[in-house]
Formats: sequence, structure tokens, C-alpha cells
Amino acid sequence: MSTTDEAERREYYRIEDRIALEITPLSGVDSTPPEASPLFSLLSELHLSEFESQHLLRQLGDANRGLSGFLKAQNKRIDVLSQVLAHMLMGTLSDPQPVVISEAGLDFQHPARYAPGTQLDLKMAFPPQALGMMLRARVVHCDALADGNFAIGVEFEGSTDAQRQLLARYVLQKQAMERRQALDQALDAV
Repeated sequence: MSTTDEAERREYYRIEDRIALEITPLSGVDSTPPEASPLFSLLSELHLSEFESQHLLRQLGDANRGLSGFLKAQNKRIDVLSQVLAHMLMGTLSDPQPVVISEAGLDFQHPARYAPGTQLDLKMAFPPQALGMMLRARVVHCDALADGNFAIGVEFEGSTDAQRQLLARYVLQKQAMERRQALDQALDAV
């Protein structure tokens, strides 16, 4: 990896996490994604639309508190439904596995080898928040490990601004939660 690539990789916060992951390689000739599960597509769209509408809800809250309160209650109902949907879908994906994630990409271990440059469709579910995302990625590196698996690094491609911002928010929230837990543990030890 070139120095420029290394510098670009480091501009994003990254966290270690455990997510459910489904990987589908795209053929070289036809990069059309395979048909996604309608429920997973719905979950992904619910999260994106909720994220995209947050600023509108805040603006509306300043102008009409009653309508804002009603819409927040409706938003809560939709969140509960999306959590139920996510928990149903978690059974169709792999068990959560350790990954390193940022808004730019993902590092994970996998039993299959993918050559650098291979395009992948990724379905990711982030427990317990019940966040579901579908993203396209390109393999940046694939290194053999002693246990027969491969350490794979991918870079997300074609992500929308909303998807990148949603990932960035998730990473920052997870990082803040880990810092709070570490501080609580340090205070408990004293």
C-alpha cells in the first residue's frame, strides 16, 4: 500500500466491533448486485430515511411543538418496528464477528480468499442498535492467516452521503460509549 493510501486510511475514526456480515462477491463481467432480501432492504431504507429526516424534525420542533411531538412519537414506533425486523434478520446473517470499521471501510476475517480489486456486496447488521446497511465494497488486501482464514480489508464504494454519515455517527457513538465504560470502570476501581 502506498504512503498516500496509508495517509488516506488514517483520516477516519475506526473502532473494533462485532457485527453480523453477509458477503456476496460480484462477478467481474456483471457488477449488478444480486437481489437483496426485501426485509433487509426495508431495514436499510428505514435507517437511512430516519437519519435523513432528523434535521427536518429539529426545524419543525422550533416552529410547531405539537406536530413535532407527534412525529417524534411516530418515529419511536418506527424505530421499534425496525428493531424487531433487525432481530428477525439477524438469524439469516452470520453470527456477529469481530471487525474493525470506519466510514471508509471494513477489516474482517473470512474463510474465503478474495483477490484485491474484487467487488463485494456487504450486508451488515449492527447489534444491539439494530442498524442494517447494504454497501458495495472493493477488496484492498487479502492476507492468509495461520488458521486457514484470510484477513480482508475492503473500501466502501458508491456510498451515499447519508450512508457515510450514518456510519460515521455509529462509529463516534460506539467510541463515546466505550470511553464512558472505561471511565466508569476506572472510577469503580478507585
